[in-house]
Formats: sequence, structure tokens, C-alpha cells
Amino acid sequence: MTAPAASPLTEDHLARLVQVFYERARAHPGLGPLFNTAVADWEHHLGIVQDFWSHALLGTQRYTSHPYPVHLGLPIRREHFGQWLDLFRPAALETLPGDAAARAIAQAELMAASFRAGLFPFDPLHAP
Repeated sequence: MTAPAASPLTEDHLARLVQVFYERARAHPGLGPLFNTAVADWEHHLGIVQDFWSHALLGTQRYTSHPYPVHLGLPIRREHFGQWLDLFRPAALETLPGDAAARAIAQAELMAASFRAGLFPFDPLHAP
């Protein structure tokens, strides 16, 4: 017997990921104030984030920028990286097909480590 084929990743999956993650992030005691202060137009922001994940996971060309510079002026603290991942991982597992969830989580972990290294270059090297 062969295992059933994994369902293909769709834009609907990505829209749901972004929605679920940001619902949780906006309500989070550590991340909520940061997001709710930094984002003025949530519909626009969610669209940009979905475009990012569409580019990262589906190879679309809707997102052609780089997310790091946008975050440079924000009051991000070290603990935000772990909090972000603690919300992102279950959101990805709940909303994306298995292999896509694993790829999204790996991408998020890489981004968190890269952003943290850029924002806090003198911190010891360890996972966010």
C-alpha cells in the first residue's frame, strides 16, 4: 500500500496561514503591541505577507522585495523572535499540508536567526 499523496499547497492555504498567525500575534501580550503599533493598514500588510509566503513556498513573483529592511526601525526585542516562532510553528502545522508546513517553518526559523543576527550582532550564536 502506498501513502496517500499530500494535498498540493494553494494560495488559500497561505491566506489561512497568514490569517491564523496574525490573529494570534495581534492578541499576544508580547507581539501584539508591536504589530498593532507598526501596522496601520492590516489588509495591505496581510496581502504583502501572503505575497512573501507565496514567493517563498510557491515560487510566485508577487513579492520581489526583502523583508529585513522593513523591520529595521521597529522596536524589536530579542524575545520577540522566540515568541514569533512559537506562534508561527503551530499556525503552519494547522493550515498547511505537511511538507509545506515543514518548509514554511524552516524558512521562518532561518529568517528569525538571520534577523536576530542582523539586529543583535553581538549576541552569542544560538537559536532564537
